[in-house]
Amino acid sequence: MVFPASFAYNGAMKENRLLRPFVKWAGGKRALLPRIREQLPQDFSRRTYHEPFLGAGAVFFDLMPRRAVINDSNAELMPAYRIIRDSVEDLIGILETHAKNHGEKYYYEIRNIDRDGENFGRLNDVQKAARLIYLNKTCYNGLYRVNLRGEFNVPMGRYRNPAICEAALLRSISAYLKESDIVIMNDDFETALSAADSGSFVYLDPPYQRISGTSFTSYQAGGFDEGEQERLRDLFVRLSGRGVKCLESNSDTSLIRELYEPYGFHIIPVSVGRRINSSASGRGAVREVLIRNYQEQED
Repeated sequence: MVFPASFAYNGAMKENRLLRPFVKWAGGKRALLPRIREQLPQDFSRRTYHEPFLGAGAVFFDLMPRRAVINDSNAELMPAYRIIRDSVEDLIGILETHAKNHGEKYYYEIRNIDRDGENFGRLNDVQKAARLIYLNKTCYNGLYRVNLRGEFNVPMGRYRNPAICEAALLRSISAYLKESDIVIMNDDFETALSAADSGSFVYLDPPYQRISGTSFTSYQAGGFDEGEQERLRDLFVRLSGRGVKCLESNSDTSLIRELYEPYGFHIIPVSVGRRINSSASGRGAVREVLIRNYQEQED
């Protein structure tokens, strides 16, 4: 599949219908896309795109950069991007089997494979990617959550016809990843941005600072606490000093504002709906901010 030039981002592109995330992900940015587009630098199309907290990739797939470095620390998610790029037909075949066999007993059999490290270790990379996608499409509310042992622990959702195998979408993503200059990483966010320079644009979408009762940040074992937010701020400052254009989304909290306001960065408040959360109280409109370190766009 060859993508026509009209699909390249030109600053006035309507919402992209060709590509979209292949998994659900807490904190996904589909609802915030119009506001993010408004804040892009005017020379975005000439820059190498970097996204170190990729998740489901809503912004990445919307903008469809020709040159990009994408990363996430989730050790199951990023290999799935590589499998979609390199072995999409094998992946589709396994997903079709999952779709055919789906049911409560089957769901928990697949989910519990990671309770036995030896059994999980027998899965090849394509099988692991298919398992991730299958569980994501059939678990409760599309959550990715693991316990302290790193075991996926979300119960089965109640869906009549879950879209387990979206073959056309997966093939489109595969073609895009193959035909563009996309580096896929699975590392710490600082390492992922080590090559960013004055010709780069960085979009940062970290796990948000937790607001009690309204946020869900347990994407994997460990966490993204205040110390990590400070480490991210320090990196934002260093990147700014290197002339890297950066845009970050985060919670609109006193901590986040205290971290960034002293440096004179532009802080733009936004309100966005959230549908994926561990409890109903965490869904609905929430206050967030977009933080940027460049001047040419008007607030």
